[in-house]
Amino acid sequence: MFIRFGYEIGIDCPHSTPMMTFLSIAKERRETIVTERGPVASPLVPMEEITDPHHNICLRMVLPDGETRLCYDAVISDEGRLDASDPLAEAVPVEKLPPSLLPYLCASRYCETDRLSALAWRLFGNVPAGWQRVQAISDYVHDRLVFSYGYAQAMRTALEAHEDRLGVSRDYAHLAVALCRCMNMPARYVHGYMADIGVPDSPAPMDFNAWFEVYLGDRWYTFDAKNNARRAGRIPVARGRDAADIPLIQTFGKHQLTHFTVWTSVEVDSRLSRSHRTADVSLLNPWFSETWSRHLQERDRERH
Repeated sequence: MFIRFGYEIGIDCPHSTPMMTFLSIAKERRETIVTERGPVASPLVPMEEITDPHHNICLRMVLPDGETRLCYDAVISDEGRLDASDPLAEAVPVEKLPPSLLPYLCASRYCETDRLSALAWRLFGNVPAGWQRVQAISDYVHDRLVFSYGYAQAMRTALEAHEDRLGVSRDYAHLAVALCRCMNMPARYVHGYMADIGVPDSPAPMDFNAWFEVYLGDRWYTFDAKNNARRAGRIPVARGRDAADIPLIQTFGKHQLTHFTVWTSVEVDSRLSRSHRTADVSLLNPWFSETWSRHLQERDRERH
């Protein structure tokens, strides 16, 4: 199957402001892109692609004063497989973990393992270490929190979500990550796109989603405390210790968000193929098409 995804984001700055974004899909999914336009900004600004310490793709740019629109639209091919499952996967003893995974056992900005440790051991200490324990944590978080977009709060931590008993997908992920780390299992936060594949369509506006990954055996496994079910068609964007490592947008100065639209949907056009990487994709707004055309013209001039 094919999945179309993208975003349109408006940002208004009172003066020229440096900015970084974690909006580019993870490197392992780049080879599945069939068609792609962007990312592009209006007005046009140069973008530098860099790799952060967690191996995510980050775009760095300087926004001019006034409003800037960022837009991206792409289609990828996807096999439609559910998240991998292995109920026999075992937890790795801390002393045998690769050194690179040790940071994912520690407390971080939104995951206060020191304050949740006693609770975690009381709740999950008798559950067999490994997959069963992670699933028990996911079940607990899923049942503990009540979801609503109206509960979104940028500064809410895992402990606060647990005490408030509410949140959005990032809060579910933060709490599950923290509890897994308390139980000596490396866990990391992930954000990305997720279409309603194999589930009823949600009436809520499309948004980026958050889930978490836990290292068991010799690999990372995907878990989702908010939905608490294996899903198909996830498109990871970035991974980190928590959301503080991978903000969607990070400006180094004042800014105001003026527009935010995300789309993720299943495409049924089987004619799409890897040879159509520059094929036309129907766009949501005329300005994006015009901006993309100017971008290509400027790129061609630079090459010649």
